[in-house]
Amino acid sequence: MVALGCALTLVASGCARFNDAQSEPFTEVPQLAPPPPSSTPPPPPLPGKPFPKECPAPGVMQGCLEPTSGLIMGPTGKTALVAERTTGAIKEIATDAEPTVKTVLDVDPAGDGGLMDIVLSPTYEQDRLMYAYISTPTDNRVIRIADGDVPKDILTGIPKGPTGNTGALIFTSPTTLVVLTGDAGDPAAAADPASMAGKLLRIEQPTTVGQAPPTTALSGLGAGGGLCIDPADGSLYVTDRSPTGDRLQRITKKSEVSTVWTWPDKPGVAGCAALEGTVLVNLVNTKQTVVLSVSKDTGALTGEPEVVRDGENHGHAWSLKLSPDGNIWAGTVNRSFGDAGTLDDVVFPLFPKGGGFPRSDEEKT
Repeated sequence: MVALGCALTLVASGCARFNDAQSEPFTEVPQLAPPPPSSTPPPPPLPGKPFPKECPAPGVMQGCLEPTSGLIMGPTGKTALVAERTTGAIKEIATDAEPTVKTVLDVDPAGDGGLMDIVLSPTYEQDRLMYAYISTPTDNRVIRIADGDVPKDILTGIPKGPTGNTGALIFTSPTTLVVLTGDAGDPAAAADPASMAGKLLRIEQPTTVGQAPPTTALSGLGAGGGLCIDPADGSLYVTDRSPTGDRLQRITKKSEVSTVWTWPDKPGVAGCAALEGTVLVNLVNTKQTVVLSVSKDTGALTGEPEVVRDGENHGHAWSLKLSPDGNIWAGTVNRSFGDAGTLDDVVFPLFPKGGGFPRSDEEKT
């Protein structure tokens, strides 16, 4: 798997608690099992969870999953890593093969927590590192996963609540990991500079020991949605669900922040994907995916959001990732809504006929 590179510089300040000995395993809950070394075959699917012969189902990369969260596309657009929020499993999936389990993390899925996102190191081919955003019984945290090693704490003490735990990870440079944290159900904490709840945090050098605390790039966020970068201009897009409405915000490479769009009706913004001034956002509650065209000069919309997927196409979708072949893939969370079919949850292409993205006028019709 190869992670797509990107660059962005954010400026601000903040605070955190770091593990001061990454070479040591966890000494508090959860006790995490190490992933298998890359030279050994992965373990079988979780006990009691055999995949029916009809999986993967026609038109999807994989069905019969538990509610998904993080999604990492492979270099061909035919393979991916997908995280299951409630089970803590990270699975290797493909369009033409049964899934295998890369590792299972011990997470607390209460409320909307659990295994909330995964991302590969930008230098994964050399360091074989993956990062995950997880919930434990006491907090939310960022961990580092290396092949054949026990996962290590990178950032702990992110407030956990009965709701508002969802968040996201993204690398904005080869050495900068950005973390979107939810407000843990407490808007006051999101506005408090001393709290890591409801923030966009920047971790420099996440592979090193004794690094400085993360800086805060954005405060006052609600429940976390998703993060995505437009490679055309380096703008970082952030979705969150605040008490007054859902939002899509933009941070330029010069750290200029603007609100691109708000949804007062709270349709449940989730994952996003961006390319050439076009941003796609999943609306998880209304089972839709919308497209927003953003001016690179002003950061304002050039027209109303356009619905490109409705609930008839796989239901509630959370993650949204651009594939190297130009398509957009999404992962569903139908089981979390009690609204699953026989083969849910699934990872599916947003545009089954292909054609890449942004779409031409002919493809739109």
